[in-house]
Amino acid sequence: MHNRFSWRALIGKPFIFFSIVMILKMLLVWTVVFRENAGSFGMMLLTGIPPVWLLFCLIETLAYRKKLVTYLIVDLVLTIIYFAVIMYYKYFGVIVTYHELRQVNQVSEVNSSVFSLMDPYYLFIFTDIVVLFVLICSNRRFRAFGRSLSVRTGRPWFAGGAVLALIACAACIFPFRSGMNEFQQARDMGILNYEAYVGFAPSKNIKVDAKSVTPEAVAQVKGTTEPAQPAYWGAAKGKNVIIIQLEAFQNFLVNLKIDGKEVTPNMNKLVKDHLYFPHFFQQVGQGNTADAEFVVNTSLYVPSNGAASEVYADKALPSAPKTFAASGYQTATFHTNSVVFWNRDQLYKALGWEKYYDDKFFGKSDLVSFGASDELLYAKTAEELARMQGAGKPFYVQVISMSGHHPFRIPESKFKMQLPDRYKGTLVGDYIQSQNYADYALGQFVDELKKNGVWDNSVIVLYGDHQGLPIYSLNNKEKKLMKEIYGREYTLPDMMNIPLVLSVPNQKAQTLEQVGGQSDIFPTLANLAGISLKNQVHFGQDLLNQNSPVLPQRYYLPSGSFISAKGAFVPGSGYADGITYPLNGGKVTKPLDSKETYERAHKLISMSDAYVSSLPEWKDQEKEHANTDTATPPAGSSKTNGSPKEGTSGKANSDSTPAAGSGSAGAGSATGGTKPVDADAKTDGTKPADTKATGTPAETKAGSAPAGSKPDSTAPADATGTPSKPDDAAGK
Repeated sequence: MHNRFSWRALIGKPFIFFSIVMILKMLLVWTVVFRENAGSFGMMLLTGIPPVWLLFCLIETLAYRKKLVTYLIVDLVLTIIYFAVIMYYKYFGVIVTYHELRQVNQVSEVNSSVFSLMDPYYLFIFTDIVVLFVLICSNRRFRAFGRSLSVRTGRPWFAGGAVLALIACAACIFPFRSGMNEFQQARDMGILNYEAYVGFAPSKNIKVDAKSVTPEAVAQVKGTTEPAQPAYWGAAKGKNVIIIQLEAFQNFLVNLKIDGKEVTPNMNKLVKDHLYFPHFFQQVGQGNTADAEFVVNTSLYVPSNGAASEVYADKALPSAPKTFAASGYQTATFHTNSVVFWNRDQLYKALGWEKYYDDKFFGKSDLVSFGASDELLYAKTAEELARMQGAGKPFYVQVISMSGHHPFRIPESKFKMQLPDRYKGTLVGDYIQSQNYADYALGQFVDELKKNGVWDNSVIVLYGDHQGLPIYSLNNKEKKLMKEIYGREYTLPDMMNIPLVLSVPNQKAQTLEQVGGQSDIFPTLANLAGISLKNQVHFGQDLLNQNSPVLPQRYYLPSGSFISAKGAFVPGSGYADGITYPLNGGKVTKPLDSKETYERAHKLISMSDAYVSSLPEWKDQEKEHANTDTATPPAGSSKTNGSPKEGTSGKANSDSTPAAGSGSAGAGSATGGTKPVDADAKTDGTKPADTKATGTPAETKAGSAPAGSKPDSTAPADATGTPSKPDDAAGK
């Protein structure tokens, strides 16, 4: 009786009961997120209690008639926030905010990844809610007890308490509002205060006039100079370009042996025989794989919040597909998942791909992860590339692998190596096992391309799209395995380090030590193809001619972070209290790069945001072309040769609108030499919509130049500031 009376007495004071419950939940969040990140639980209580008490005081003042139910609803909302913070941190290493709500529709596709991160004890955070809900639904006496709490007591005191709590919340927020590091802000302000602050926080970008963002202005901030005679200029002119994006493939896998057995023998051979960049880094944001596609094909930076495939999908983006199409290339992208995942159906229109191939083409057999296996991806893609090569025009294509996707649990039938016992049942072991299989499938692709004659006539690009083993997802055993692999502690630059391999016909193998990132791939390929980007805004550098690495980072690192030859710099409240993580391991509790480099990185990412925001929408351009184009096809136009066979491919879903992006106003980049395909064409698994060609390859020379000539001898786009029409790009 005494215990029951004490429990009843505690519940009878819901302000006290739910305050204790919230403190316990804050302890769980601190244990998972902040304990190893210089966070004090005492400070977390001081900053975490005021917003909780503010809400509870408001309940006591305004919602006393349904007090218990209202407390339970507020308890549920706050618990969901805390749980989301824990789960999101375990994968991304950042504090989730309302901006991430737009990702909710993706959760069903990646639920295996989400649940794999969850330790069972995380679910204890919902214990009180489950118990109270069951009691309310099943126990009449408890419901009667809940109604007995509906009395108004101490209202003036609670109203005054609400005012004091609000002042305390402001005091927690105000000193840290100008900090650059979002994680530190959440730690210092308190989770709930930070979540509220984000709702009205100003942008951390430097104010930039979009009209001032020109190729010259970007080069000046980056500190790059265009060489008069670039090395490798036009070395692969007229060759196919095949970009292979390897899912979650980190650089430490290259030449890695586990107990004497190679993990990635096929990649190791490619590294040995071609151009290899070991100091290459991801530049993705919230969209991960889709962000990598965006950065690689635009040489622009990801947005501050949200995936580029969602935030920028309505923009008429300057892009590699449009630029290469303007020089007579066919363009296509291959991915075994549904094209609607991550809003790719819209992103692909913004990028100007002429065709895409998704699960409608690859089918649902031999599933690994979220789509058909890499073996099936590569086998069907190799056949299609051989057909495209037979069309008589070079092609620019991207192939997106999937089998190495988190949580890396491939079917046992796909195992190609046996791991030592110490690796089994760990995230690190599963990762290595899946990447070993992905490498096996890649080897089959390489062999097939060599057999069908595509390899020797192509520039091949291989790179990882993003990290696979987040530091914050690893338990102590897994961290020891990573230390065994590296011979030292696994650090932030290691996590973000991905390989880049370039296979260029008739070029000798080299290991190139300069630092680079995904935004550098487009300008590097343009140089090899002999296509000038002089009049097109881009933020990467040609890795074969320039070595001024400043790689601004977002999302996986706080605002203001960047990677340079000296390491990964992460700011504190600003530059002075920032930390540098050298590329070869360790941590230095001071900046190694100059403040000027930090400011340049900040300026570059602000310029990219301002520029992309100023671009017109591709739908508006589409309407403009529809109003100006005649109903009769241009003389001499004909259907493009080599469309996918009926019954094997999805329909083309292309937007060949002009790429905005050059000149002082940022408009007028290259467009493809093809007439736009119906933007509403669907991938129904039959055959592609007809694609009209407005000229032969010889007529579509925008941006091309003979090997050895200066890159500024031609321009890939109309630089007058007026968007050019597709027919204009074809010389009509």
